[in-house]
Amino acid sequence: MASRLLLRPWPFPWLLALRYLKSTRRDAFASFLAAVAGLGIALGVAALILSLAVISGFQEALRGELLSRTPEILIDLPPGADAEAARAAVAGVVGVRSARLEVRGSGWIVDGGKVQPVELVGFEGPVPAFFPGAAGKAPGLYLPEGLATRWGIRPGETLDVVSPKPTLAPFGGPVPRVRSLPLAGTYTSGKTQDERERIGLPREVAESLLGRTNRKIEVTAGGLDAALAAAPDLAAALAPVAPGSVVRTWQDLNRPLLFALRLEKTLTFVAVFLIVLVATLALVASLSLVIASKRAEIGMLGAMGATGKTLERAFRTLGGLIAGIGLLLGGTGGVVAAWVLDHYKLLPVPGRVYFLDYVPFLVQGGDLAWVLLLTFALALLASTWAARRAAALDPLEAIHR
Repeated sequence: MASRLLLRPWPFPWLLALRYLKSTRRDAFASFLAAVAGLGIALGVAALILSLAVISGFQEALRGELLSRTPEILIDLPPGADAEAARAAVAGVVGVRSARLEVRGSGWIVDGGKVQPVELVGFEGPVPAFFPGAAGKAPGLYLPEGLATRWGIRPGETLDVVSPKPTLAPFGGPVPRVRSLPLAGTYTSGKTQDERERIGLPREVAESLLGRTNRKIEVTAGGLDAALAAAPDLAAALAPVAPGSVVRTWQDLNRPLLFALRLEKTLTFVAVFLIVLVATLALVASLSLVIASKRAEIGMLGAMGATGKTLERAFRTLGGLIAGIGLLLGGTGGVVAAWVLDHYKLLPVPGRVYFLDYVPFLVQGGDLAWVLLLTFALALLASTWAARRAAALDPLEAIHR
């Protein structure tokens, strides 16, 4: 059975395309242009894969860095809502692993003459997971390790936490709310920490500073995808007990950043794809030169019975072969180069400037599929345009010329 398949003659368009693909002295320049077109497609595909891989690598590292400090789901309760009833309703939703009350607001941390604006996060129970390095520890005052290092603060030292909400004194007017607390520990702040540092506090301390109006529920669903799936059910469960609650997932909390990352990747793809566009123009030029140099031969084939559709398929196949070789070389080279650069960390960057010490590369299957599909589609479109010129030749006129 296999021998019969091997002995079966190839279709005529394939045989003609393979013949024109081979180099001879007479059509060496046409073959050179075909090689240039294939090499251009290979370089364009490799450049696309590498550029998207480096963006995906940085974005994946950045997403992991930020999402590790972001709750999976954060629910804003309306003023006057029964927080305990809302938490019980949330905890009863299928897929929810934990639900804890929080109080969040702005404030200051003060140590002697040093003042730092901070975001106060009051939690109950052990330290939440979005305080990396301190998660699961006993409740208390937790600072970012960067802030503690800059100020030279060690665990056990007492700091003042100040709230913007004042307390009315009988004879002095409004007085700022201040709580003096010993430092329980620090958490990993990371190099992407913003200017407003996050401070962890026990919930009762945060409520004494901020009041009970700005309560939230931090929900853990066991993963980013699980959090997105559970969000609609949470909103439905909260409607009867706490109407007006706002359910925000990790995606909502980081929406501007995620949009910026998608936009950056899209613009990079469009910019680098211009290399492939130029390569397809070289492919059109190569096929046009082959048609011009083989004009008499094409006319003879037409006079011998080759239809216009047969000739069109032959030159479309020729363009597809050139593009396919370029795609194979460029795709393989791009993927291998990205793996080598990432695995051996061959491109270091200043660790004090970036949050990574080397340039990461991550080839995603969807990006690779889009690069190969769009490049082949563009090359096939260019081949079709050139092939129709060959199919439109009049056999007698082509022979006489």
